[in-house]
Amino acid sequence: MGRPPSIPVEKKTRIVLSVLAGELTIADAARREKVSEQSIGRWKAEFLEAGKTALATGRNGPTSREEQLEAEVVELTQALGEAAVEIRVWKKSAEGRLGPSRTSR
Repeated sequence: MGRPPSIPVEKKTRIVLSVLAGELTIADAARREKVSEQSIGRWKAEFLEAGKTALATGRNGPTSREEQLEAEVVELTQALGEAAVEIRVWKKSAEGRLGPSRTSR
């Protein structure tokens, strides 16, 4: 028998929150979602542990996604600056060969 399809994290979160709120027992949730009680117990333990870790460490800095986006902004800003310099050089070069342009007044 093959492994059942993976359950999306959003659904796991809703299941765990239902169990923590007392809306469902672990056994009821397992039956309803057709997964083992051990799986739901593991999700609950992981959820609580991650929550404790987040509270203990706090939000001391940017997330990896924020860091990635900041690095991308720096890279794109640098590329834009380099392109602007190249355009100026080309315009100066063209003016030297063709005389002053109408837009450079």
